[in-house]
Amino acid sequence: MGNYVARAEIDVAAPRRAVWDVLTTNGARPEILFGAEVVSDWRLGSEIVWRGEWQGKAFEDHGRVIELEDREEPWRIVLTHFSPLSGLPDEPENYHTLRFELDEIPGGTRVTLDQDNNPTRDAAEHSRANWAQMLEGVKTVAERDAQ
Repeated sequence: MGNYVARAEIDVAAPRRAVWDVLTTNGARPEILFGAEVVSDWRLGSEIVWRGEWQGKAFEDHGRVIELEDREEPWRIVLTHFSPLSGLPDEPENYHTLRFELDEIPGGTRVTLDQDNNPTRDAAEHSRANWAQMLEGVKTVAERDAQ
């Protein structure tokens, strides 16, 4: 398998804590991840589950929280991620690592999301587009909540 990285980035006109809270809050929001429900206790090593529907198919992706850092620079959330929709077996080599970095910028927060372990450039571009759409939802919710 290749190791192409998908990167999505967005600037959010909201404080970093507001963005962090959007990313680490359980539940479903129609603006984020196609309305998927997120379930985790958000502690190191804990499981995270994303369940919902994408392109007419029910899904339940899962992974683990492997890093949470909101006291030292850069603020980051690092998760493993596996999607059965990939058609691949649920084995460690088929997981992605999702790394969110939250950097303070004038007027708000820059969110950068990297997803590794994409097998091809096309797969990385497909993932980038999906994550860019998800980050647009994070922006919408964080900016609304920060008002």
